[in-house]
Amino acid sequence: MPNTISSEAFWLSIKQEAREVASREPMLASYLHACVQNHHNFETSLSFILSNKVSDDVMPAISVSEMFDEAYLLNPAMVDAAVADAQAIVQRDPAVSSFLPVLIHFKGFQALQVHRLAHYMWQKGRKELALFMQSRNSEVFSVDIHPAAKIGKGVMFDHATGIVIGETAVVEDNVSILQEVTLGGTGSEQGDRHPKVREGVMIGSGAKILGNIEIGRGSKVGAGSVVLNSVPACMTVVGVPAKVVGKPNCDMPCDSMQQNVLADEAGSD
Repeated sequence: MPNTISSEAFWLSIKQEAREVASREPMLASYLHACVQNHHNFETSLSFILSNKVSDDVMPAISVSEMFDEAYLLNPAMVDAAVADAQAIVQRDPAVSSFLPVLIHFKGFQALQVHRLAHYMWQKGRKELALFMQSRNSEVFSVDIHPAAKIGKGVMFDHATGIVIGETAVVEDNVSILQEVTLGGTGSEQGDRHPKVREGVMIGSGAKILGNIEIGRGSKVGAGSVVLNSVPACMTVVGVPAKVVGKPNCDMPCDSMQQNVLADEAGSD
């Protein structure tokens, strides 16, 4: 993975992009001013955007913004993770060539940052508030992540709709997850019961990964698969139930985003 840029350089790039877009499309000028140009750094801009997204008639945006501002001040690693997430999207998604649309439009990116706040609140023992944020995340973005779930940085939720991640799930750094993916349990069991997704993994759309199993580093899960057993590192699995069909053609499938598992099967011969 390329090194992530600093939050300061990232912010300068976004402000420049906002100025260029505003000059090309005057109807967006006031919107971009409110979301970007009116702020002195990336985290206050992000806080403003997210708080206005997840607030409702009872919980006003200013109250949600105070939660984000506190979290970013006391845990700056959350800001660094957001920068890494945005950079990952620009690097991996051929439809994206700049940071600004990721910040203001991409619900996968936004949902992940809302989860980071919910997780922060959960770790602080403010579990009712964390569950409120989870609920709003699900309602607004159609992404349902338990606040206790651990998610690394450089993570991309592509399209994002329908992603479900359970309480004891772990998603390490540099992972790509497409829409309708479930990292779930297998029943009503208690304790550690959800998948552990290691670095470099790509999970195709609609895949269901169930139980306290491990998806090894640099592996790939094909679209629509149901994974019930651990996947070794650097393997491609597909099917219902999922079976090994080959090896990815690169060390980090999360970066290549290659969806055709048949190419992996041919490459393993």
